[in-house]
Amino acid sequence: MDLVLIESLGVDTVIGVYDWERTITQRLVLDLELATDIRPAAASDDIAQTLDYAAISQRIAGFATEHAFALVETFAERLATTLREEFGIAWLRLTVRKPGAVAAAAAVGVTIVRGTRPEAT
Repeated sequence: MDLVLIESLGVDTVIGVYDWERTITQRLVLDLELATDIRPAAASDDIAQTLDYAAISQRIAGFATEHAFALVETFAERLATTLREEFGIAWLRLTVRKPGAVAAAAAVGVTIVRGTRPEAT
């Protein structure tokens, strides 16, 4: 199976457990690996035959704008579910980082893996 990558996608959202965080937007940085078979798209040179990373990136930005969660974990879980359902993604690895959340760290966050990764054929 092949992987479509989206790396270091920045989105702004309301995220955080503290009262002051509920009044501002903060930047999250996302990395995604999305399993798909790219051979049909490569053979036809047709974007409709693969995962459209521009459309997925746009959906992620919209998701971030539409929702306000306390936890990065909730953001990641709900986003993974949304992407799998709306784009028919069988397997994904999603890393969500929150830069600046801990002063001594460049970022904190979570990595989740959801779905069943199809076998390579």
